[in-house]
Amino acid sequence: MVAYPNSVAVAEKATEEVGVATVPAHVAIIMDGNGRWAASRGLPRLAGHRAGAQAVRRTIEAAMRSHVGWLTLYAFSSENWRRPAGEVLDLTGLMRHYLRSEVAELVREGVRVRVIGARRRFEPDLQRELAEAERRTAHNTRLNLVMALSYGARDEIVEAARLAAIAVRDGRLDPAMLDETAFGELLSTTGIPDPDLIIRTSGEQRLSNFLLWQAAYAELMFLDVLWPDFSTEHFAAALAEFSRRERRYGARPA
Repeated sequence: MVAYPNSVAVAEKATEEVGVATVPAHVAIIMDGNGRWAASRGLPRLAGHRAGAQAVRRTIEAAMRSHVGWLTLYAFSSENWRRPAGEVLDLTGLMRHYLRSEVAELVREGVRVRVIGARRRFEPDLQRELAEAERRTAHNTRLNLVMALSYGARDEIVEAARLAAIAVRDGRLDPAMLDETAFGELLSTTGIPDPDLIIRTSGEQRLSNFLLWQAAYAELMFLDVLWPDFSTEHFAAALAEFSRRERRYGARPA
């Protein structure tokens, strides 16, 4: 279990001590616990989602300060469509608000936005907002922010298999040449490095259909903190813990 320091100053010092060389190139986060955070305070679930949006802002800032190159946030899963219609409407409305209020700041800060997932399931106006965010930030290089929206890893893998089958049928792909690299290029994450570190908040210990192919050798951390309470300190502590782990990718220790 990761130990959490209690001040921003300590957290920033911990991040500096990790060193750029050992900072994960790609951190992915399953942002869990908005509803429980709201319920524990007697608030509507939307209040938890709004507080979670503030945690997103803090985490983006922490990633930039820590020289993390890629940050993927699991913001809306394919399973989230099964939630009550009112909550889905609140969530999509919050996405619109976030895009309209934050994209200009992301442009100024040098953050590039990329969206993965079945965005076609969203209303046309939200699809346009997402495309516009990608367009406006396309040339930024300070941080690559990947938003997983209407995303499910099993759907992603099935779609890649379907594309491979079509390519074989049409004579564009020799089945003998279909290896991990070629298959990976058919996934929605093509061009994105696999995550080095996956963090899940709320104390739950599962991946919940998130980046199943890409997580093959990721370090996993399950934090007992609800997403709206996720802080600079938690992010720095996770990076410090990552720096202490030995990654062998299946090889025997030396």
